[in-house]
Order: sequence, then structure tokens, then C-alpha cells
Amino acid sequence: MKSLFLNLLLFPVLVVAQNQMDVTDFAASITAKELKENLYVIASDYFQGRETGSLGQRRAVDFLQNFYSTQGIEEAKGADNYTQPMKLNIKGVEVETENVAAIIKGSKFPEEYIVISSHLDHIGIKNGEINNGADDDGSGTVALLEIAEAFKMAADVGQGPKRSLIFLHVTGEEKGLLGSSYYANNPLYPLAQTMTNLNVDMIGRTDPKREDKDPNYIYLIGADRLSQDLHDISEATNTKYTQFKLDYTFNEEKDPNRFYYRSDHYNFAKNNIPVIFYFSGTHEDYHKPGDTPDKIMYDLLAKRSQLIFYTAWELANRTDKIRLN
Repeated sequence: MKSLFLNLLLFPVLVVAQNQMDVTDFAASITAKELKENLYVIASDYFQGRETGSLGQRRAVDFLQNFYSTQGIEEAKGADNYTQPMKLNIKGVEVETENVAAIIKGSKFPEEYIVISSHLDHIGIKNGEINNGADDDGSGTVALLEIAEAFKMAADVGQGPKRSLIFLHVTGEEKGLLGSSYYANNPLYPLAQTMTNLNVDMIGRTDPKREDKDPNYIYLIGADRLSQDLHDISEATNTKYTQFKLDYTFNEEKDPNRFYYRSDHYNFAKNNIPVIFYFSGTHEDYHKPGDTPDKIMYDLLAKRSQLIFYTAWELANRTDKIRLN
């Protein structure tokens, strides 16, 4: 009885505390410590470089399934224990593999979707050496986990997103954007109701070729290609919360690197879905065994992940859908 009485006294305090939480509280749950803990797992030798269809990639899928299940985040509609199985033809060989998809349903516009994506695969074992892919794309993978966890925290205190958020970990990116292509051709949720795709691929380090050596930057690609609204919201969100230098070098139409066409957002853009590709640039360890978790800049990774969270928050909770150009 005494315990019940104390709980009743404390209950209003808890409610008040929850109601006082705002978006910055949820963003603060995205920490360098948790990103590092998860990345040292996903980019460990146990995952054997996560090559599409391999045992190591299957182990990565198991890790992601366990994370979302433990967090109480629902699997996507039509998924099989969070997976979207597929058979891919890779250089004439049929490979069985899978995407991973989870969802936090919107409270007001549940049938309008924002897809936040990263690729879970890497290039595997080459010449007897494991390529762990800590930055490519372990950094994006763990960023999605932290962003999902932050949105779940908000939902648990009654401040969940108004639109539905799909957390999509695609396979086969390194084989030619195959997993995201499969999703676009076999969407778990209608593409016509998908408002935008925020794609995260390599955000854990800095670009040694960038002339400005201030690490407080992020490359953005694609934001204004299909929707000026998306670009403007992205800019305003950064100004309000994170104050990064938003670098559009690789967004130029004539950029010889053609990064706009080289990550999974492109399969959404091809379907007239506005995209932002978050990227921090390549480096000397790109697609090499040296892409290891000890070289990741975790405080910077946390801040970049927070920017993506804030942008998704603004998009998910605005009154109107963004407009196409």
C-alpha cells in the first residue's frame, strides 16, 4: 500500500517531466558512445566484411533484427521478421539475401512515409583480408539505429512522429544498388505515398581532399534536384540546430564523381521521390582493409546523425507535405 501511495505521488511528476521533453532531448540520446559500441560490433571481423549474401551479411541482418526487436520498434508491413528476402543475380550467380525494414507509425498521417536508408553490405574478404567497412557503410548503419531509437523514445512519451518513418537497411549496394532497386520495384509501402528518402552512406570521417579543413561539415547531395521545399527545410533545420557547413560540391550536375547516381537514394529519385544523400567523402581507406572503427570520428558522427534526426523530425511533423519542383 505504501509503495502504491508513493507511485501515485510520483506519477504526476513523471508526466510533467515527459511533457517537458522536446526534440533536443531526443536528439541528445544520439551519442558518440552508443554509436561507437554498435560500430565496433557491426565492423568487427565476426561479420567478415558483410558481402552480399554471405554468412557475414546474414550475421549483420541478425544484429539488426535483434536491435529493432529489443527496442520494441515494429517490423515493416510484409516483412518476415524485419527482412525483405530477395534473390539477386550477381555476375550470373543467384544469391539469396535480404533488406531489413522497421517502422515507427505516424500519429496523424500514418500513410505518408519517410524512408531513412543506409546499406548494410560491404565488399567482404578480398585477397585473404577482411574489409570491415566501418565508414562504408557501418557509419550509416549505426546512425540509423540511433535515429530510430531517438524517435522511439519520443513515441514512448506521446511525442511520436506525425508521419510514418521507415528505417531501411538495404543489401547489394556494393553490387550495383541492387537491394534498393529491389525495394523500389517491390515496395513494402507505396512509393506514391513516400514523401522523401534520407540516405546515409559514409558519414564517419573527413575528406582529406577537402580544402577547408574544418571538420564541422557534411556533403549534401540531391536535396534541391526534385524539391526546393526539401532543400529549404534542410537548410533551416541545420541553421536552427547543428550549424554545420553544408557543402554542395558533389551536388553539381557536372560533378565528375557522379555521387548522385552512386548510392541507394538514386532508386528513390528515379521514382520522383525527393532525396537527400548525406556523405562526408571518400578517403585513403575506401574499399580497403584499413576502413576500421578506430578511425571513425565519433563525436562528429553523432552530430551528423543528429542533423539527420532533426531533418527527419521537421519533415515528419510539418503540416504539409513537401512539394515537388
